[in-house]
Amino acid sequence: MKKLSLLVLLFVFSAIIMRVNAQSTGSKKENEKWFKQKAWLGGLKLQPHPSTAVQEFARQYHANKKYWDEAFAFLKSHDLSKLAPGKYPIDGENVYASVTQDPTKDYDKSAWESHRKYVDLQYVISGEEKIGVSPVADVKVTEPYNEAKDVAHYSGDGKIYDARPGTFFLFFPGTAHRPNITTGGNKADKKIVIKIKSA
Repeated sequence: MKKLSLLVLLFVFSAIIMRVNAQSTGSKKENEKWFKQKAWLGGLKLQPHPSTAVQEFARQYHANKKYWDEAFAFLKSHDLSKLAPGKYPIDGENVYASVTQDPTKDYDKSAWESHRKYVDLQYVISGEEKIGVSPVADVKVTEPYNEAKDVAHYSGDGKIYDARPGTFFLFFPGTAHRPNITTGGNKADKKIVIKIKSA
């Protein structure tokens, strides 16, 4: 009887694991459909930038749905224009936000970086900047990964995009990014970066 109960439990547990894996590792087509439907935004009116790595986002979202839902809910429930610069806890060290209002930098004063422990959601609340994006595999390490700071630095090239209100960027561990590049005049922009624990 004990063996039978154990087998039933094992079967149920396996079925749950398979279901979770199926949800988090859908086909490319399924993930793209899920992404385009945007139910995951939870009613947030902002839009993801076209550079978003859809397959990786689907994997990360389904692995840590609670954290992502909390991040999007924070953006939806706050008047971002009124948030003072500083750090905002959302879910302990799993999800937290930092608001800055600093001058943008000349290209050569900015730096390529990537993270391993967290995904960056970066959104320009007001003003504008340019952000570079490149696969980590396509840039050269200049400062090896620092676990305490959760950052590595690089040199190299990538695509440069305009970052303005209305559109947010997502940077996963495999993506190097170069934020805070001036569009001219080093004007300050107001920005929020939400750190979401990586799966």
